[in-house]
Amino acid sequence: MASSHRLHGVAAALASALDRATFAAAWLALPLAALLFLQWPLRDLVGAWSRDANDAAQWIFALYVALALRAATRARAHVTAGFAHDDVAWRRRLGRMGEAVCVLPWALFVVVVAAVPTWRSVVGLEAFPDTFHPLYFVVRASAWLLALGVALQAVLDLVAAQAHGEQRPADEPT
Repeated sequence: MASSHRLHGVAAALASALDRATFAAAWLALPLAALLFLQWPLRDLVGAWSRDANDAAQWIFALYVALALRAATRARAHVTAGFAHDDVAWRRRLGRMGEAVCVLPWALFVVVVAAVPTWRSVVGLEAFPDTFHPLYFVVRASAWLLALGVALQAVLDLVAAQAHGEQRPADEPT
């Protein structure tokens, strides 16, 4: 029983850390929108820096999406199939089965397979291939981070489901 409480304490601490990172990443939407807006005026009016704005927007978008997808999963706000929408217990069981059978194995596969190329990209400070601007490695690392975040969220959901049995997950509203 003590190990179960310890596991749930670790899960709660991890969920809290991921929530804080996700909250911080939400602010990336502001510079992303500004850079996307500025691309055309920079190209058409200034005649310079539009590619710089595009490259910066790409790595910011990649990082934003990596954390936003995990947040949408945690909030159960992502797009789902509409069948069984009235049967909450069935939807929860289907969600747990989907996480255990589909989401977690594939996310772990991506985490493992992409680890070496991502590491090489980060260590080599890979630049954008067409402009040679820095920070392309952030795009690659974000794809790996997305898979890691989804895998961690699946584990957290499965741990919460195990702790609550057929009750609602800890982070689902009543």
